[in-house]
Amino acid sequence: MPRFTQLNDALHEYMLSVSLREPDVLRRLREDTATRPHHGMQIGPEQGQFMALMIELIGARKCLEIGTFTGYSALSVALALPDDGTLIACDISEEFTAHAKPFWEASGVGGKIDLRIGPALETLDELIADGQKGSFDFVFIDADKPNYLGYFQRALDLIHQGGLIAIDNIFWGGSVIDASRDDDNTNAIRAFNTALSNDPRITLSIVALGDGLTLARKR
Repeated sequence: MPRFTQLNDALHEYMLSVSLREPDVLRRLREDTATRPHHGMQIGPEQGQFMALMIELIGARKCLEIGTFTGYSALSVALALPDDGTLIACDISEEFTAHAKPFWEASGVGGKIDLRIGPALETLDELIADGQKGSFDFVFIDADKPNYLGYFQRALDLIHQGGLIAIDNIFWGGSVIDASRDDDNTNAIRAFNTALSNDPRITLSIVALGDGLTLARKR
């Protein structure tokens, strides 16, 4: 048996056929986003389902998302939260998040999602200044790559000990191992991955899901 199984298109489709339990409202949101510009920024349904599983496993009630786009990941999390759960969703785009709102409301869990429009670093600093350090159970980071380290440092302040941070796009389409790539986004992801690999404050694992997902549990 090979050490690594190559997930080609056919095997990916098989995986989805035997595991995906995508609620209809999430499917409709995903299909709506697929018709819009920049649709590649949306996470895949298997990743949304994995995040929902993590929410259930850790018993999360208070969550934070940095980078919302059209709201698929936010809705995946909100659907998995208990009735008293909340998600603060941070994004800079009113245009993209406007597409999310009808689906959030149609799902019946829109009241769990607190959308904050503006630069995420400012929103995170406001949460810290508001005395919310150590109060979050789960944070998902999927926004502009040059600010990943800044987002992570603040997320680490905001989650409690044992809280979980998930960070998307850490393979950056494979560019992280391409020596010819020297752009800001690629270099930022490389620096981020290296920083976390040596960070004693966390327990770390990388999941080869989608474009790579880092899981960091605060010690």
